[in-house]
Amino acid sequence: MTGGALAGVRVLEIGGVGPGPFAAMLLADHGADVLRIARAEPVTDALMGPCNPTLRGRACAGIDLKHPAGREAVLRLCEQADALTEGFRPGVMERLGLGPGEVHERAPRVVYARMTGYGQDGPLARTAGHDINYIAIAGALGASARAGERPHFALNLLGDYGGGAMLLAFGLVCGILEARASGRGQVIDAAMVDGAALLTTLIHGMRAGGRWSDTPGTNLLDSGAHFYEVYETVDGGHVAVGAIEPQFYRRLLEVLDIEAAEAPQWEPTRWPELKDRFTEVFLTRTRDEWAALLEREDACATAVVPLAQAPGHPHLAARGTFAEVDGVVQPQAAPRFSRTPGSARPADGDVARALNAWGLGEQEQDALRTAGALD
Repeated sequence: MTGGALAGVRVLEIGGVGPGPFAAMLLADHGADVLRIARAEPVTDALMGPCNPTLRGRACAGIDLKHPAGREAVLRLCEQADALTEGFRPGVMERLGLGPGEVHERAPRVVYARMTGYGQDGPLARTAGHDINYIAIAGALGASARAGERPHFALNLLGDYGGGAMLLAFGLVCGILEARASGRGQVIDAAMVDGAALLTTLIHGMRAGGRWSDTPGTNLLDSGAHFYEVYETVDGGHVAVGAIEPQFYRRLLEVLDIEAAEAPQWEPTRWPELKDRFTEVFLTRTRDEWAALLEREDACATAVVPLAQAPGHPHLAARGTFAEVDGVVQPQAAPRFSRTPGSARPADGDVARALNAWGLGEQEQDALRTAGALD
C-alpha cells in the first residue's frame, strides 16, 4: 500500500469480527500496511453474507495459530510490525503462545492492542456479549428511549464502532507515536464498555449540572424537546429537526409558518404540546417537499434518508462520500487529508506477495503449506 497519512506503518491484524476489522479498515484506508491473519474464512457467513467491505484494503493470510509453525510465523511477522491487534476473549492469545509477553520478547516495540467488549479484567471480562450488551451497562442504551417506550439502539454503531473500533484505531496510532519516541511497545486494553461510556461524557456533565433528567424521553437530546425530534411527513417519510440554537429555531418557525410567541423554545412543560403542533405541520407536505424548503436554510432540519438512498443524496454525491469498491457501493475513507488523502481500496488477493513483503519468502510459505499451517 502506498500513500495516505499512515504510509509506512505496519499493522498485524489477528482476524476477528465487529470492531477489530473496522479499525483495521480505517488504518488501511489511510495507507497503513495491514496484514490480516485469519484461517479458512468462509466466503459467506451467517452475519455478513457474501461480502464484507470492512475487510477492504488488505490481504488475509490463512495461518493456523494453533500450529507450532503457524505460531512461529506470526512471531516472525511481529518483528516487522509496528502494532498487533486482536479481538479474542482474555487469555486466548496467551494460550496460543502469542500473548503480549511472547510478542514483546521477539518485538519489544510492538504496540499490542486488545479489543474486547468488557475489557481484560472485571467480573464480566470473560463473558460473551455484543454491542447491545456493552452499551446497555455503559448507560448509553438506557438513555436512548422515548417517554414510556423501551430503549432503542442505533444499529451496532455505538459499541462496535464508535466506542470500539474508532477508539481502538485512535489508541493504536497514539501507541505507535509513543513507541517511536520511547522505543518500547505497550499493551492497549480497548473495551467497548469503556468506549461507550466515554461517548456519554457530555450527558454526564448535563446531568451533574441539572440539565438532564433520569426520566427517558424528557430531555433535550432524547426526543423530549420538540425542536430535536423526528417527524413524519404526509407520504410516510420523515424529517429530522435539530434546531437547538435560538437563531436556528427562529428560522425553523418562520419556514413552518408558526408564530414565535406561540412556540416558546425553552419551556419544557410545553414541549409535548409543541411537539403535537410540529407533528401536524410536518404532515402537510411530503418528505422531499420539506427537504426542498428546509435543507438549505439555517434551520437545522433535513430529510431522513434511507440507507439505500444515502449515496444519491445531492450533497454526498457532490462530495464523493460513497464509492464503488469490489462491486459494492460503500462509504469512502474519512476524514479527508489535503496532502495525504486516504482511499477505500479493494481487498488484496495476492497473499503470497503480501507475506513476502512482510519477510516470509516463498520457500518459507511453501514449508508452512506443507506443514498444514498456511492455507
